Amino acid sequence: MELKKIAEELVAGCREGRATENLDKLYAEDAVSVEAVDQGNGRETRGLDGIKGKHAWWENAMEVIEAKVSDPMLHGDDRFAVTFEMQGREKESGKVFDMKEVAIYHVANGKIAREEFFYG
Repeated sequence: MELKKIAEELVAGCREGRATENLDKLYAEDAVSVEAVDQGNGRETRGLDGIKGKHAWWENAMEVIEAKVSDPMLHGDDRFAVTFEMQGREKESGKVFDMKEVAIYHVANGKIAREEFFYG
């Protein structure tokens, strides 16, 4: 799959609530996900199963109240960026939070091979 199609499908999936089902379609089996800070399990998650686990944790722990997902911003033939702005709620505590992050996706061999998240 070419970069532009991968980027557009990732954004569409996020906007339409299909982010988790897109994992098998868009990500390499050995993909790496890197957070800006250690959230208790290290900054890096390796492998598609680990990335699926991150998504499952988020869906079980958080509720998205409102979200904005930018159009993808392409960089050369192997990377793209997306900005995410959201208001969410921690399911356990009910605490509401605002979040803004930039995600950089690296593509190799027609799949997302690495994602990196930047946030304050």
